[in-house]
Amino acid sequence: MTEKEQMDRFLFEEFKNGNSRAFDKIFNDHYQNLCRLAYSIVHDQDNAHSLVQQVFINLWESRESLGHVEQLAPYFTVMVRNQCLNFVKREKRNTKLSDLPANSYSENTTDKQIDTLDFEEQLMIALASLPERCKMAFEYSRFENLTYQEIALKMEITVKGVEALIGRSLKSLRISLFEYLPAVRRGKIKDILLLSLTKITRKLI
Repeated sequence: MTEKEQMDRFLFEEFKNGNSRAFDKIFNDHYQNLCRLAYSIVHDQDNAHSLVQQVFINLWESRESLGHVEQLAPYFTVMVRNQCLNFVKREKRNTKLSDLPANSYSENTTDKQIDTLDFEEQLMIALASLPERCKMAFEYSRFENLTYQEIALKMEITVKGVEALIGRSLKSLRISLFEYLPAVRRGKIKDILLLSLTKITRKLI
């Protein structure tokens, strides 16, 4: 177990006992990544933030009945995804199909959306599971658009060190997402991830 996982487990136990400072720490650590995930599903920034906030409100209200959690990032990812999918279903029920443009609907739309959501969920889980230093370098590069030189200064390592961390991140993501990528595209993992991350983080960074 990593130091980060140990800290998350400690904070979660404290949170379940009603420690509001532990709750605030958990919220601050995970909020932005969960908002990116929510936005990738609902495609609306305000709704994404509201849905993630509602998940944390529900957690706080039900804290005394929560069970044991091994890893917080995957746990929160599933909760936010379910919250968002329920929201999408409610929105669809309120939309009459006849009101949509004739060329905006096809039989494959739902299947394609589900495939996309599954991939994006697994991508966020895979990112959260990266070793802390790899995750830090990767997020500086993909989420904050920093150059390798700027990342090296922030992390107080060499540019070669940054390259190594991001290379390890891509290798790990390639393994984690292997079954979600068509065979002909598996060799282009970097391009696929960049495209997905661009969509997920748009307007949130």
